[in-house]
Amino acid sequence: MNLHEIVSQLILDTRGDVSGGWWEFSPTSSIGVFLPEIALCATIVLILLVRVFSWGRWIDVFWPVLAGSILALFLAAVHAPAVAQRMEFFTGLLVYDSFSIYMRSLLLLAVVLVVVLTKLTGILNHEEAPDIYTLVLGATLGMCLMISANHLLMVFLAVEMASVPSYALVALMKQRARASEAALKYAVYGAATSGVMLYGISLIAGLVNSAHLPTIARVLAERMPDMPGDEAMILTLAALMIMVGVAFKLAAVPFHFWCPDAFEGATAEVNAFLSVASKTAALGLLIRVVIGIGVVVPPGLSAGHVAQANRSPVVIDQHLAAGLSPATGPRERVSPSLDFDLAEITRGGDLAPLQGLLGKLVALLAMLTCTLGNLAAYGQTNIKRLLAYSTIAHAGYMMMAIPPVMALAGQHPGLAERAVAGLGVYLAVYLFMNLGAFSIVAFLRNVMHSEQVDDYAGLVRHCPGVVICLSLMLFSLLGIPPLAGFVGKFAVFASLVEGYKATGQGYLLLLFLVGGANTALSLVYYLRVVKVMTLDPDAETRGLVPLPLVSLPGFFIVALTLPTVILFFAWEYLNQYALRAAQQLLG
Repeated sequence: MNLHEIVSQLILDTRGDVSGGWWEFSPTSSIGVFLPEIALCATIVLILLVRVFSWGRWIDVFWPVLAGSILALFLAAVHAPAVAQRMEFFTGLLVYDSFSIYMRSLLLLAVVLVVVLTKLTGILNHEEAPDIYTLVLGATLGMCLMISANHLLMVFLAVEMASVPSYALVALMKQRARASEAALKYAVYGAATSGVMLYGISLIAGLVNSAHLPTIARVLAERMPDMPGDEAMILTLAALMIMVGVAFKLAAVPFHFWCPDAFEGATAEVNAFLSVASKTAALGLLIRVVIGIGVVVPPGLSAGHVAQANRSPVVIDQHLAAGLSPATGPRERVSPSLDFDLAEITRGGDLAPLQGLLGKLVALLAMLTCTLGNLAAYGQTNIKRLLAYSTIAHAGYMMMAIPPVMALAGQHPGLAERAVAGLGVYLAVYLFMNLGAFSIVAFLRNVMHSEQVDDYAGLVRHCPGVVICLSLMLFSLLGIPPLAGFVGKFAVFASLVEGYKATGQGYLLLLFLVGGANTALSLVYYLRVVKVMTLDPDAETRGLVPLPLVSLPGFFIVALTLPTVILFFAWEYLNQYALRAAQQLLG
């Protein structure tokens, strides 16, 4: 291939097959599927320009930030091009499929809600708002790349893009020494784990001579049966090191030490963003990495191949569906040059040892994470530290969906997809219940000027509606019916049982038992908060707490509380969306 052909293919990959000006592109080109991220970048540039000109001081940047976030959400969830199979874009660095549509939609919905929350709580003044919103959108951009990462270098860059702005967000309250200390701890832990992850990436890239995830899986499937012992040891070490970086973003044990201090030092609004958006991105990245390295999937298409197919008698469904809904137009027919023999692709088999290693490693981290998170939450007196340990525990519950994926991917890919769908259901309900809990903490902080659990005593006599909403959030986090948190945990636990029945691997049953026991353990500290709010006498140091539901903050609280109830009864619709999201992960 000469230079002219390389440049032509690059342009075709980026813009697609269009005959108009340089500004035009096709929906299934790299630019077409990258529009949500482009909208975020344009919003960042816009709010930075506001600071340059003198007239910018009269503009409330909340409105352009909200408009840009809603536009990105619309492009990710409603205006997303539907493709019949996974599509790699920007020369294979990123991947676009139904899973990326679903996860990006959840992430951007969380960002829209957090932006609205910052306006309602008034945490940002006029001078610092552009800087803080720039950090939020910059971190969101990195999180979107984490969800779509298809290359180990993109994995590292995306994690750094998401982490560095988060360090600064933790130090939002510049006048508080505790916030600065928490941000410093967060940054030190992040730098250390990033270095370890980068070293692991270099090991595995040097071992297989590629950093492209699907290529790594195919090379390992060929070499695993005859791999020498020293290379197998290097592969194991590389997998452990890469998992360190992902575990840091998840606040998984033993890389969780930054989380309680960071959550206590940061504002509740930042905690809401980190606990929901960051967890969504980190779990999306974990899925990409373990499936990318441990499962051989059909190669799919590239954006350039789709454009070439449009020139030939190949019909591509250009139906612009509502992101998560299946394509209703004609199915895509791949040209003969792009065909592949599924019989030649081994999903499991030769990769079974690697799948077992990844599955058991994630299972161990999940058991340790949920157990320590629940036990450490018992003695917390600060509501933000309590919710921080709750967030750690829920990261462990959500990680439990990964081992059955690895156990089932080789022989039962349909059940593996259902396990991924269970994680998708959990993330959707977790978004509302955890964001709702931190939102109520932020509103109560504004009127009480305290974040201690003891100061919540007798709140039911001052703002009963808010207490009921917070109690529903906590019971949903506990996972009892008839609340949506039960649906999320049930979906993950069901995948563990299905994985054990299909494969007979005992560690899946052990993981299920540990998850059930931890759910019972968490009952105590969630009920303690409810008991303090409802049964204890009023705190002597606290006056009236004016926070009625008939107000803008009250409407926001109700808007986040309703899904935690409604999704329990509409769980089948959510489950169908999640199943569609997982259907292209394994080809």
